[in-house]
Amino acid sequence: MNVLLLFIPLSLLLEYVFHSPPLWVFATATIAVIPLADWLRKGTEQVAARSGQTIGGLLNVTFGNLAELIIAIFVLMSGNVMVVKAQITGSIIGNALLGLGLAILIGSFGRARQKFSGVNAGQLNSMLILVVIALLLPAFFDYTERLPGFAATSEAARDNLDEYLSLGVAVVLILVYALNLVYTLVTHKDVFALEEEEEGHQGNLWPVWKAAAVLVGATALIALESELLSGALEASSKVLGLSPFFLGVVVLAVVGNFAEYISGSYFARQGKIGLAINIAVGATIQVALFTAPLLVIISYLIGKPMNLVFSSPLELVAIVAVALSVITVTKDGEATWFEGVLLLAVYVLLALAFFFVTPKAEAQFIPPGTPAQVRTVAA
Repeated sequence: MNVLLLFIPLSLLLEYVFHSPPLWVFATATIAVIPLADWLRKGTEQVAARSGQTIGGLLNVTFGNLAELIIAIFVLMSGNVMVVKAQITGSIIGNALLGLGLAILIGSFGRARQKFSGVNAGQLNSMLILVVIALLLPAFFDYTERLPGFAATSEAARDNLDEYLSLGVAVVLILVYALNLVYTLVTHKDVFALEEEEEGHQGNLWPVWKAAAVLVGATALIALESELLSGALEASSKVLGLSPFFLGVVVLAVVGNFAEYISGSYFARQGKIGLAINIAVGATIQVALFTAPLLVIISYLIGKPMNLVFSSPLELVAIVAVALSVITVTKDGEATWFEGVLLLAVYVLLALAFFFVTPKAEAQFIPPGTPAQVRTVAA
């Protein structure tokens, strides 16, 4: 994994010295984020060894999603709101289906089944239901406003209503997420605490300063690579013949959440399937209840307003599919390798649908706020 760190200076040289084609910059910056995400995982693992699996799992999720948040902010600043929404959808389905599926499959090698806390899984599943409601509501509100008899006076008025609702939903979701942390980490800590391993952490623990330096350094480098990614995104999509939407759903989402995939599979292999589920499903919940609402608020602060209206029916179906799949797999408090296969199969099916939903030749990005006449001509 550390060999891939060579792609950090390589991507910088290609961008600032050789002024290489955007596709080369995009590819090298994408690969460079992967080992940085792994170092985030190592840093949070060191913190988890001192603070316990529950706090460690939360930190793992938070710093893992930090990479995605940084990427999304830079993409948002470039005006690619559609790609940011696609990245949110991709993160939700990627963490819950790809991340959890890999963790269960890898952790089940040589084991008939793995058991975990049904209480903790039930809490996560309840939060997933809230995720579905919160993300479906703005889309159905927008659809309602387009119906005869309900429609706003103009398209601009409808957009304003979508923005107001999205801001309101964002505030509620962030508040609920904060209260969930209080509930699981403070008032009901004993109920939701994960079982600790008796043998403790294997190997020597890093000094606190080293763990903090790794977390800060990796985060800063991810921010740098994210700027390269966002700048080369649109041009790379044209060269590859892929829509920016597909790159956001699959490529950027997987890269931004690579730390969770590594961590979940790593801990599941150690027999800590409860922690792996906390990381995978917890990351999904954090994206929907914290990262996405935070991006909505940030978008207004930087003058690139983004709402929570996911207008593609396929995105809405994917979000519902995530909740149903995860609840079905985790409701009995145990996991087998075949359940991991089922989660991976659902992810592959959704990825195929996202690949074919838009013609590959369509790579033109239409910035938000473009007049309707220009949008029609471009289409």
